Amino acid sequence: MDPRGKTLSTESTVADERKTDKKTVSASVINEDLSSEISKCSLIGAQVPSLKKRLIVLDINGLLADVVSPPPKDRKADATIARRAIFKRPFYLEFLEFCFEKFEVGIWSSRLKKNVDLVVNFLMGDMKKRLLFCWDLSHCTGTCFKTLENKHKDVVFKDLRKIWDKYDPNLPWEKGYYNESNTLLLDDSPYKALLNPPNTSVFPHTFSYQVENDNSLGEGGELRVYLDGLANAEDMAKYVEEHPFGQERISETSQSWNFYRQVIDSLSAGQNCS
Repeated sequence: MDPRGKTLSTESTVADERKTDKKTVSASVINEDLSSEISKCSLIGAQVPSLKKRLIVLDINGLLADVVSPPPKDRKADATIARRAIFKRPFYLEFLEFCFEKFEVGIWSSRLKKNVDLVVNFLMGDMKKRLLFCWDLSHCTGTCFKTLENKHKDVVFKDLRKIWDKYDPNLPWEKGYYNESNTLLLDDSPYKALLNPPNTSVFPHTFSYQVENDNSLGEGGELRVYLDGLANAEDMAKYVEEHPFGQERISETSQSWNFYRQVIDSLSAGQNCS
């Protein structure tokens, strides 16, 4: 069975409907303007014709770019979006091409949807159409706690079960097609993966525009080399376990564990933030 269930079986019917009735829902979606297309970032992968068995989920800030607020005065940014300076990471486009060749690719940012859409459109352009999905803060699991690093920033989690259990029914695969053996989250904030099984995430060190000669995403760069090995692994989680990379995951032995244990317990207790 195709991982997308009934999507392929209905394609010819949809095509016929488009020819005979230009006012159908499908046609109206196609004819929407660019801003509407960007707003549908979470569904942009729905027309992917076939799916690879390995999925990587990429963060934006700290991985593909450095998003700085307020904009620094010592360096001109590549763009300013929503009063934030956007610095492209060296080789990020080559890195994305590499990822698309080896894996299915999704984006998951913990920022507001309107800002994610703008930044993704700036960084990726038409390449964004190749994403399987593009998620934002609304897909994260929220808490009542502020981060240890920034008292104005909420602690949120990226729960991969929302992907594995097909949290969004429009995702183009059957529930269970992706699981902990073939999914990897790449994020520079280890705490965001605390709800996930061990070895389903890798935490590269945060990219900063101030770092000179960064080549981690380039050919021969440490992250590219690591993912190249991962792409050939039969079990991605086992590969991650046997090949540690980047920052350590947060566990019972971490200095900050008591704080994060409290955060996780608050979710189990259904704590109300109001």
